[in-house]
Amino acid sequence: MKLNQSVYQNQAWNFLSETPGFSAANAQLVLAFGERFLLEKLNLYDELRLRFPVADIIINSTSGEIYLDKVHDDSVVITAIEFEKTRIQTVQIDINKHTESYQAGQKIAGALDAPDLAALFLISDGGKVNGSDLTRALNELLPRPIPISGGLAGDAARFERTLVGLNQNPAAGKIVGIGFYGQHLKIGHGSMGGWDVFGPEREVTKANYNILYQIDDKHALDLYKEYLGKYAENLPAAAFLFPLSMRANNESEPLVRTILTIDEAARSMTFAGDMPEKALIRFMTANLDRLIDASATAAQTSMKQLNFTPELAILISCVGRKLVLGQRTEEEVEVAREVFGRDAVMTGFYSYGEISPLNTRCELHNQTMTVTVFSEN
Repeated sequence: MKLNQSVYQNQAWNFLSETPGFSAANAQLVLAFGERFLLEKLNLYDELRLRFPVADIIINSTSGEIYLDKVHDDSVVITAIEFEKTRIQTVQIDINKHTESYQAGQKIAGALDAPDLAALFLISDGGKVNGSDLTRALNELLPRPIPISGGLAGDAARFERTLVGLNQNPAAGKIVGIGFYGQHLKIGHGSMGGWDVFGPEREVTKANYNILYQIDDKHALDLYKEYLGKYAENLPAAAFLFPLSMRANNESEPLVRTILTIDEAARSMTFAGDMPEKALIRFMTANLDRLIDASATAAQTSMKQLNFTPELAILISCVGRKLVLGQRTEEEVEVAREVFGRDAVMTGFYSYGEISPLNTRCELHNQTMTVTVFSEN
């Protein structure tokens, strides 16, 4: 694997790094993570197509870009990959509303499944997609467990619209799947939240899709405000400080769910992923040191799965973590670098949701640091 990385910032392109022998003419995959306003202003795809004539080019908007061990805003980071023994295949699916998410997952599985499929990486619209349904379709339709990771595009903290594109300038309502094929690519993954849980586990007694109406037969928003105390005055912004832990049933591993909006009239809360009835939930709160430690744990987990030194590490962290960590945000990237060592090329972005395996199933996560590492060594 040979890599080239550059960044567009302050109206200029800057070179970051390049593996000896890298050939732009032979690169098969280009990942471009950038701020939405910049992507809308730049004719980025045409420029990248001239630089990388045969590559599949994936562009998406972010809530912050990760490169050079730091977190940046108002930039576009480009990572071009020249595989030596690995084949890739890509597909783009259009989606108009969240109820089409399961069907989108079906189409991705049908387009990319093959006997030598080694891994999938997904970049999805972050506003129109239900990531729970998207991942459920892939889990159900792929004939064997495949490592699936990725994330939902971001839009800073604006939540207006997100952009994704495959071999075109990015637009709203797109999901891109990347399939990696063959036996030579080594892949590891890890995902960790680091939030503290408090209070008893409670049952969801009324919900519809991703809208939570009642917990233990009480209005969900009333109970949530009771737990938040003085912080309830700052809703919905304060919800990033207090996500929920959710288990679909007694046997399930807990997932973190972010609250997107609240409805004072209905006394309900809308989440970034499914909130099924009879699910078990607990309230969570932020501990900044534990959030940063969780990033190191996610990086360590990605390294433990396979005995290899990563050449490329893609970090996808939730915009909620960025808002909570504030000036300490870069620390969660720096501790990951300490785990990977100096040689790995790091890229990534802040997202509206993370996709990563949990045990053998792929799941949508919120408020996590999710890491995927690659090597062809």
